Amino acid sequence: MPANSVDPEKHQGTALTTSHALTGSSSNNTTLDGPQFHPEKETHSYPSRPSTRHSHMTATSSSSSNSDPLSPLEHALGQTTSISQTDAIYTQDVADNNLTHTRTGRTSITSAASRPPDYEVTISMDDPEHPMNWPFWYRTYTIITVSYSTWVVVLYSTSYTATLPKIMDEFDIASKPIATLGLTTYLLGLAAGSVIVAPMSELYGRRPVYLVCLAAFILLVIPCGLADSLSEMIIVRFFGALFGSAMISNSPGTVVDISSDKYLALCMSLWSIAPLNGPVTGPLIGGFVNDYLGWRWGNWLTIILSGVAFILTCFVKESYLPTIIKQKTARIRLETGDDNWWCKYDQRSISTWGLLKLNLSRPFVLAVTEPILWFFNIWISIIYGILYLCFIAYPIIFTQQRGWSPSLTGLSFLGIGLGTLISIFLEPLWRHLINSSPKRDPLNPSRPAPEATALIMSIGAVLTPIGQLIFSWTSLPASIHPAISIVFGSVPFGMGNTLSFIYGSNYLAGAYGIYAASALAGNAVMRSVFGAVLPLAGPAMYKVMTPQWAGTFLGLLEVMLVPIPFMFYKWGDKIRGKSRVIRQMREERQKEENTVERRARREAKRRAAAAAGKDAKGEYKMYSNARRRRRL
Repeated sequence: MPANSVDPEKHQGTALTTSHALTGSSSNNTTLDGPQFHPEKETHSYPSRPSTRHSHMTATSSSSSNSDPLSPLEHALGQTTSISQTDAIYTQDVADNNLTHTRTGRTSITSAASRPPDYEVTISMDDPEHPMNWPFWYRTYTIITVSYSTWVVVLYSTSYTATLPKIMDEFDIASKPIATLGLTTYLLGLAAGSVIVAPMSELYGRRPVYLVCLAAFILLVIPCGLADSLSEMIIVRFFGALFGSAMISNSPGTVVDISSDKYLALCMSLWSIAPLNGPVTGPLIGGFVNDYLGWRWGNWLTIILSGVAFILTCFVKESYLPTIIKQKTARIRLETGDDNWWCKYDQRSISTWGLLKLNLSRPFVLAVTEPILWFFNIWISIIYGILYLCFIAYPIIFTQQRGWSPSLTGLSFLGIGLGTLISIFLEPLWRHLINSSPKRDPLNPSRPAPEATALIMSIGAVLTPIGQLIFSWTSLPASIHPAISIVFGSVPFGMGNTLSFIYGSNYLAGAYGIYAASALAGNAVMRSVFGAVLPLAGPAMYKVMTPQWAGTFLGLLEVMLVPIPFMFYKWGDKIRGKSRVIRQMREERQKEENTVERRARREAKRRAAAAAGKDAKGEYKMYSNARRRRRL
């Protein structure tokens, strides 16, 4: 080893395992204070030199994920391009002898052949620097911070609807659809950001993206509060949402980064409470602010809330493992002055433009060419669009027809929020139904097949139109108590939406494997477009058709979509078998398995030959000693 290098034991790692699969149910004697949730309490031993290879366990190969139906979605949300995909690109680059360093400390350009294995920097699962080994209180703080920050971004989307009457009066806007464009452009900004801004975390890490995007989001809220025209607000809100989308797209990945396998489902559920209720709390908070402080204060309040989010995020450390490993490598180079230290993520296998091109094109290619996505994108997008149409319909019903103030109208959305919470808290029931389903994964019979998830999707698909139709015919006339429509209409509607979104996304994640992020990105873009466009038709539709019949039309439209999840529950395996991308994935998986088997056989032969050679050498030595003794 060079004289100016450091002891490898100080900068070492064992095989890096990046499995975020869940174990599902826990034993009765497991507590949140146990070693499963506090890996730092365990005793670890390190090898004498850095590991030269990494073991990457995926959701489909990890035995710990067998009983968890939500692990595919959690993996897909972990990173836009998974660490295993990054390693695959790295391996291909090495095979092509096409690797160059893009170093973060001292700059050095070298080929893969000149990389000494003993100088590779890794972070093992038991390394104190691994995000899963952060203190329990700090990981809890991180989850609360990213959840709260995401909630602020989502809240700002719908709080705008509560301020529409005063905005229209101040800017002398007679057309409500034109005034609604502020909501439309915001959702379009979220859609664009999900494929443009979100991938930046792969290049620069999650923390820089959070801080830059939150700062830009805050700055872009200021022109909305000072706006002199509606057109100014419409344009600025688009770009504000473009940057704010980073929280929606990347914060689930942060939760996956820092949560232990045992409690990942719990952490994801706790994180989702705030973002999923963001659309509901927006009109509620915005209504009271609009009534008592004016519509501009809706923007000032958002600046205050997002400013708090920015301050809290400043204390959140980087959690994206490839970025942490690159930072550790740069630190070791600086400390030792030795450029031989390297990590597998030093190189940038794909340029920034290449990454953007990939993330922009692949979701749309899949959306156009995959029949599975045809059905899912239409189903989830229409349901999502109708959800956002409610933020236009409820003020028409409760403010115009019942004479409520905007603040009281905001309370009417609590039914949807309650339905969302009920769906989240009933997760153990949905888990039991999925795990007990007769639909099993043919490659791993101990795991439920993706079609098992379609059972919960079907429940959500039924609850959504039921809630919509009940609400439509009990919200008016005003002689009917509003609690009836909220409890028996809004609550099941909120439950159905939540189950459809979560488990529909999980089905796509389980079906498309390494391409899940692209499939989900395409779905997110399409549903955001529907959520942006449908509210524009709301005022005219509810005026011409009356609220009862307009709501009935939407409910019947949702009824027409009910067969989609039932169809996938019954014939989903056959439909997936006809998918070009899924067939390609299966062929690649089979090739990988064959390659592993061939390597295992070669290794066994090598060991056998080495053992035979050793035995032959020992026999020859014994023969020589015997001849020598006879001569003596």
